Amino acid sequence: MNLVALRMLVGDRARYIGILIGLTFASLLITQQGSIFVGLMTRATSFVRDAQVADIWVMDPSRDSVVEFKNLQSTMPQRVRSVEGVQWAVPMFRSDIPARLPDGRLTTITLVGVDDATLIGLPARIVSGSPLALRNADSVLVDDDELGKKLGVSLGEGLGKRPLALGDRIEINDRVATIAGTFKVNRQFFFNPNVYTTFSRAKLYAPRTLRSTSYVLVKVAPGQDASVVAQRIRDATGQRVLTSGQWAWQNISYVLENTGIGINFGIAVGLGFIVGMVITGQTFYNFTVDNLRYFGTLKAMGTGNWTLVRMVVLQALLVGAIGYGLGVGAATLFGKVTGGGQGQLAFATPWQLLAITAGAVTFVCLISALLSVRKVIALEPAVVFKG
Repeated sequence: MNLVALRMLVGDRARYIGILIGLTFASLLITQQGSIFVGLMTRATSFVRDAQVADIWVMDPSRDSVVEFKNLQSTMPQRVRSVEGVQWAVPMFRSDIPARLPDGRLTTITLVGVDDATLIGLPARIVSGSPLALRNADSVLVDDDELGKKLGVSLGEGLGKRPLALGDRIEINDRVATIAGTFKVNRQFFFNPNVYTTFSRAKLYAPRTLRSTSYVLVKVAPGQDASVVAQRIRDATGQRVLTSGQWAWQNISYVLENTGIGINFGIAVGLGFIVGMVITGQTFYNFTVDNLRYFGTLKAMGTGNWTLVRMVVLQALLVGAIGYGLGVGAATLFGKVTGGGQGQLAFATPWQLLAITAGAVTFVCLISALLSVRKVIALEPAVVFKG
């Protein structure tokens, strides 16, 4: 009976292809829009993920995201180190600051200062130069992905730009900085190029302020629970204290609350689901109605209702699996062609998104099958002898 069901399905080529188109479209749009959404949200957490050694972030209580610049007292790292369960705690500086390139152009950079002694907080992927070069006078590391873009040096009218190179000098807040190396970071949601230096040098580059510690990065001692240690730090300092995972989710929440990204992508995914369901349901229903004479013949030959229901469900699930595969494959190809990962387009497809798409396609198929199977169950075998 399964073979008969499959032959009935592929025998009507026009409707078979129509069902596939509806399911492929739904699968494609859900996966593609979902992947772009996940990619954007992943970029919103990139700064947190780049400082991968930190278990806990300590910050000003009013800070809601990495784009806000509200600093702590300079004594905060020492206070945090005194808390039970803390293995180490180091300061970090982060702020948006104007910089002047060698050709005289002004741009805005995100200046990050990491602990002078340990250099904890530097990105792990160094492309050129050495992190130890930061110990040289006026040295900074720059984002390799921004070379030739915002950190490019004009070669003259109509001649384009050249990337900044090792040894080039820029001015940060009217102080000289020498390019000592380049690094790669996870692409960010916000667009200022990152420049890293030591914490003490970052304070010199930044406008003078009584509070220069943006964050305290904390590593918990072996055997300690990060959430428990975070609560101890919170009780001891009165600051906002989040684990790395909580801080990443907070940045995602900030983006969703302050932009229309969630609504826009939700509408696109919802429309894809609804349109796919309408096309698939209508086409599959018409397919079943057109094949009622065959189902009636099978009933007249003694085939039970549950066997016929199984045949209809099998047809729906098979065409759903094929449509799901085609849609996900097309979405993945789209992501590759348009520059997923470190390219310009934010595109990430975690397994959870694939599972959501599979669930949506399965739901569409089962609803279509249920709408169609009512006709099959109510069918009288004598219908095959009429007309």
